[in-house]
Amino acid sequence: MKSSGREGDTIKIISENLDFYYGDHQALKNINLQMANNRITALIGPSGCGNSTFLRCLNRMNDLIDHTRVSGRIVIEGKNIYDSDVDEVAVRKRIGMVFQQPNPFPKSIYENVAYAPLKHGLVKKGTECDALVEEALQAAGLWAEVKDKLSQPGTGLSGGQQQRLCIARAIAIRPDVILMDEPTSALDPISTGVIEQLMLSLKQRYTIVIVTHNMQQARRIADDTAHFHLGELLECQATEQLFNDPQNTITRDYISGRFG
Repeated sequence: MKSSGREGDTIKIISENLDFYYGDHQALKNINLQMANNRITALIGPSGCGNSTFLRCLNRMNDLIDHTRVSGRIVIEGKNIYDSDVDEVAVRKRIGMVFQQPNPFPKSIYENVAYAPLKHGLVKKGTECDALVEEALQAAGLWAEVKDKLSQPGTGLSGGQQQRLCIARAIAIRPDVILMDEPTSALDPISTGVIEQLMLSLKQRYTIVIVTHNMQQARRIADDTAHFHLGELLECQATEQLFNDPQNTITRDYISGRFG
């Protein structure tokens, strides 16, 4: 079992013998990985290597794709999220997701943040909801920029602001874990820096798992890094250790830019 985190860290997520198939194609092969609480774990590897598929296994987003199947276990705080008595919608409420392209709803900034908490009954309309919206936007580092235009469309914000709005939307449902699938790949360097600083702040409250193809980004923000290759997990170590002394030859070649 490969493990992220330091000795003594609380383990938040455990993947045990995880296999995943798109039809007859096996996309993940026997993934065993532990991810620690309040740390950022980066999943790296070439396109098509399985890291985004693995990320979506962590909140059962792959359930939405036809002709897929999974075996093995994803255990979060002692419970296998693939047990028959687990509601996948409840899983997605506990585990927020931020995608590669900013995807605000075609609604106001306020409604983007408030929609899911109201739908799930986490808050009531009025001052309670207002407070949650402000809290989420503050946590996403966006409140000061939008507090006077909450009724304006979220789609009218800049790309970097839209991605922070999507992060605020994920935070608003009070998740335990935040998943991010290449969250800065569509952003300019300044917006990328803002999002990276935000992630470093958010890990004080959340466990964060991020897919990134940017090696420098992984080194800047990730506490731990896991390298996927052709559907297999080759190694996971503390980030600096993995980049300075990779144990696997393929990992060494990948991070040195020889392929990928």
